Amino acid sequence: MISLGKLAILLVLQDETEEALLRQRSNVLGYRIYKGKVGSMDSAKIFAAVETAAKREGFISSNYREEHALYHSILEAYQGICRGHSGLGNVMRSAGLLFCIARGPRTPGNQDDGDWIAVTMYGYMGAPMKGFEHEVLGLGMNPI
Repeated sequence: MISLGKLAILLVLQDETEEALLRQRSNVLGYRIYKGKVGSMDSAKIFAAVETAAKREGFISSNYREEHALYHSILEAYQGICRGHSGLGNVMRSAGLLFCIARGPRTPGNQDDGDWIAVTMYGYMGAPMKGFEHEVLGLGMNPI
């Protein structure tokens, strides 16, 4: 069995071949998933990229509850990659990230719990010079 958070983490880490298998498995389990890329020294651009993808792909409706759940999932993932510190450009750090959005029950078949949304971010962060970066990973998850 694969949980929503684990699925979001695995998807953001997979190469294309492994990703295709994971996508097939996630569909059978009732999860919706999306994977994208973003790179910036501006945290607002990172938030906007994930939020825009979630809206464009139909992961959330335009209502407060769903937008709020998405925002906090993005914020938690972002805090994970920033090690609890907020802000990139203001401290001269840049990020090149893959992100994943996943929606569904926390565990397959557990419809009593309602839908949750998970956001993961994985990639590199560091000084805006090649060779001065390190890997980062963050996960945020909230009920819809």
